[in-house]
Amino acid sequence: MAGILPPTPAVSRSYRLSTYHVPGLPVIRIGRRPQWRRCVVPQGDIVLLSACNPGGRLRPDGWNHRMMQALSQHLRGVKHELGEGRLGRWSEPLYAVRVPLARGLRLAHLFRQNAVVVLNGDRPARLVYLA
Repeated sequence: MAGILPPTPAVSRSYRLSTYHVPGLPVIRIGRRPQWRRCVVPQGDIVLLSACNPGGRLRPDGWNHRMMQALSQHLRGVKHELGEGRLGRWSEPLYAVRVPLARGLRLAHLFRQNAVVVLNGDRPARLVYLA
C-alpha cells in the first residue's frame, strides 16, 4: 500500500468542515478555540488520531476496526478516550490522547495517517499534516 499523501484542497476542506466529538471534551473544529466548560483548561497536548483508512484510502469496516484495536494496544497506560470525527453522514472513530505532539505524530505515522488534530490549552484546534 502506498504511503501518506499530501493533502488535496478537497481533503483539507473536509478536515476543516468536520466536527470532532469526544466524551468530556467540547465539540472541536479546526481553527476554533475549544469552548471549555470547566474552570481549568487542560495543560499540554491532546492529540486526536485514528488508525482508519490509512493514507486517505477507504478500507473495509472490519479492517478499520482491527487497526483501531491495534492502536488501542499502543495506547496502553496512556490516558485516552474514544470519539469520532464527523462530516455530514460520514464518521470515523478516533482517540483523544494526552501525549506530546511528537509521540502523537509517531503513532499517526505508524498507522499511515495523513494528519492529526491537536488541542493545546485554549488555543484554536489545529490540523498537523504528516506529509
